[in-house]
Formats: sequence, C-alpha cells, structure tokens
Amino acid sequence: MPAPTTLIPAAVAAPVRLQLSDRLVIGGCAVGAVALLAVAAWLDPDPSRMGTHTQLGIPSCTWPTMLGLPCPSCGMTTSFALAADGRIIDSLRAQPLGFLLAVGVAAFAVAGVYAAATGSRMVGAIASSFGPKWWLFLGGAALLAWGYKILLVRGVLTG
Repeated sequence: MPAPTTLIPAAVAAPVRLQLSDRLVIGGCAVGAVALLAVAAWLDPDPSRMGTHTQLGIPSCTWPTMLGLPCPSCGMTTSFALAADGRIIDSLRAQPLGFLLAVGVAAFAVAGVYAAATGSRMVGAIASSFGPKWWLFLGGAALLAWGYKILLVRGVLTG
C-alpha cells in the first residue's frame, strides 16, 4: 500500500496573487476607467445625439458635412454621457456600441479596483478569454451600430 501524500492538491492550494507591479498597473487602468466615466457624467449630452464631444474641445466631425454620413464613432461620446447619467435606453438609441463600451468600461473599473485591492487574477483570466471570435463580434457590432446610426441620420429610423 502506498504511503499517503502530504502535498495539498493544486485544486485546494491557496491561489497565486498578482505581483505588486501588476496590481499597480491594473489599478492605474481602473482609475483611468473611473476618470473616463466621471468625465462622461460631467458632460451634458447633446439633444441631437451627436456633438457632445465638442464640450471637450474636440472639433465637430466633418463626415456629415463632407460625406452626408455619420462617422463610425458618431454618437459615442453622447452615448457614454447618457450611460453615465443612467439613461440606458437613450444611450442605446444614441449609439448602441457606445452603450456596450460604456458598460464594458464600468465593468472593468469595478473588476480592476477589485483586482488591484486583492491581487485577484480575474482580470487576466477574462482578458485571455477574448479570442478571435470576440474580435469578430466586436467588429460586427461596430458595423451594425454604424449602419444603425446612418439610418437614424438619414431619417429611415426614428429613435
């Protein structure tokens, strides 16, 4: 009969925590995410759902005047500002991808603060799960959101 082992199985061993340097980087990124959401909350969303970015000193987009089309990121700042104000439906209507990105930034802010404070590896585990299918989904969502915005600006849709 083999002698019983005194080693603790890997499944019940204490989890390995992030190094201090990694925690500081993640914490800094989380602070940046919180700052982005704070700026978005400070902005006054433009009623036209385009142009909120001009409050940040960014010039008006030339796409609508030169091409008659909104740019691919048209309405993103407005969508972030609306989401930060808790106006979920209005945020979705302004720019659906902007809403999804705002939710993603908020989720990262929470997870990043937690990971920085506790050393949890959850942020890295989540990030490593973003494979090619995720990027294809994000690209497809960007194209669909842009198409929606084009139809909205052209008056085909009302939102």
